[in-house]
This record gives sequence, C-alpha cells and structure tokens, in this order.
Amino acid sequence: MSVHISGTAHRSHPRDHLRTRHGAMGILLLSLSLSLSLSLSLLIAHPAHAADVPARGSAYMGMGVIPHDGQDGLPTPGDATQTEGVDVSSHQGNVAWSTLWSSGVKWAYVKATEGTYYTNPYFAQQYNGSYNVGMIRGAYHFATPDTTGGAAQANYFVNNGGGWSKDGKTLPGALDIEWNPYGAACYGKTQSAMVTWIRDFLNQYKARTGRDAVIYSATSWWTQCTGNYSGFASANPLWIARYATAVGTLPAGWDYYTMWQYTSSGPTVGDHDKFNGALDRVVALANG
Repeated sequence: MSVHISGTAHRSHPRDHLRTRHGAMGILLLSLSLSLSLSLSLLIAHPAHAADVPARGSAYMGMGVIPHDGQDGLPTPGDATQTEGVDVSSHQGNVAWSTLWSSGVKWAYVKATEGTYYTNPYFAQQYNGSYNVGMIRGAYHFATPDTTGGAAQANYFVNNGGGWSKDGKTLPGALDIEWNPYGAACYGKTQSAMVTWIRDFLNQYKARTGRDAVIYSATSWWTQCTGNYSGFASANPLWIARYATAVGTLPAGWDYYTMWQYTSSGPTVGDHDKFNGALDRVVALANG
C-alpha cells in the first residue's frame, strides 16, 4: 500500500526548466528590441550634434571662420598703411580699452544685437568705453535670416545701439552675415532669397540712418549662400573675414576690402582687424 508523505516537493520535468528559460529569453529580447527602438527614435528627434548647437544670442563675429575656412598664418605686422582694430561681443565682458589703445588699436566694433531677440548686456561698457579712450567705434548686428525679415532686424539694430551720428567717432553699422551657428549654413534660404533678405536689411538701415551699412562676410560663405552676388559692392564697404597671411579672393564686385578680420587669437581680446588705410581714412568713413 503506497503512502503519500505530506510536504514532499513535486519533482519537475527537465522540459519545465527549458520552457522557463525560453520565456525569460523572449522577455529579454523584447525588452532589448523596445530599448533599441526608443534609442533610435531619440536619435532621430535629437541628433547627436544638437548638443553642440550654441544658445541663441551667443553668436559673434567670425565664429564660423575657423570651422569652415580654417586659419593659415598672420599678416605681416607694422604696415603703416593699415590701422589696427578689434571687434568684441558679450564673450569679452568688460574690455580693457586703455590696454588696447596703448597697444595701437584705434578703432572697434561692438556687437549690439542678434536677430530681433538679443541685445548685448555689455554693450554700454564696450561701446562707450572704446569711445572714451579715443577710439572710433561702431556697432554690428549678427544676422539670423531664418528668424525674421531683414527690415525688421535693421530696425531692431538701430533701436538698440546700431544708429549713427556724424561726430567723427562713430562708424556706420555693420551687418555680420556668415555661417549659421544654429543650423544650416545658409539659414534655409535659396541664394536669391538670401540676397533679398540682405537688401531689405541694407535698405532699411539706410532709411533709418542715412548711411550705407558695412557688410562683414567671408568669400566662401558669400559664394555659397548668395551665389557670389555683386550688387552691393558699389555702396556697401566690405569687411572680409580671412585668418591668413593675405585676404585672398574677395567676393564678386569688390575690388578692395575696407576692413579685414585676420585673427581670433590676438592680444587682450581675440578678434583683431585691419582697416585698409591710415587713421585719417577711418575718420573719413566715420564722417561719411
């Protein structure tokens, strides 16, 4: 007579362990598949380079030069036919203007605005400080053609420090039009649309101030994004960006440059420039 002993464990079949193991593997594979799908979705929505995009408002003159054009030496120093200058933005904070003046810097441009959403918090110290040590100074606007129209940005610029007065110490405003640090190089515009945007800015600036604005750009960007348009050369002075021993080829229409940003690693502040003429020519541009 067989007797069942209470509490004796039931002996499982080997196939039961196999089923359990297969079930666990299936759950693991499903979990991995879901995780991979989520990761791919996040990469599509937020590309890896998105983390490298700077904050709006942080752009400055020449920030795209080295990444796109590189650098290749410095011009020969001590050319008496050229006048040393600098350009600054909020990145420099409170600038040591007396130090720059003593080093031979006689003119300066200060970032005033960007788009229609940013004004430089250090503008007063930089714009008035350069003037107070004796420099001839002007203001520049970093263009963002993908955010608002050219005329709207010209108005914003003039309303926030980009104006002009005939006092012999104020240079005409400069339009900084270069690679888009926040996205596509040409701001999503066709070459003809970019030319139209620039024209709208320049026309409105002149309507507000009576002066033709300076155009700051690099030949490679100008060629790519405007089709190397030559129609502004007769009225608007050229400020060329090129970090090398010579300016190289200029954009179409301009036979000479007025200003040249030649380095982003100069003394006291990084961005140094040369005016293509002695100091009396800087004064002449200021007076119009």
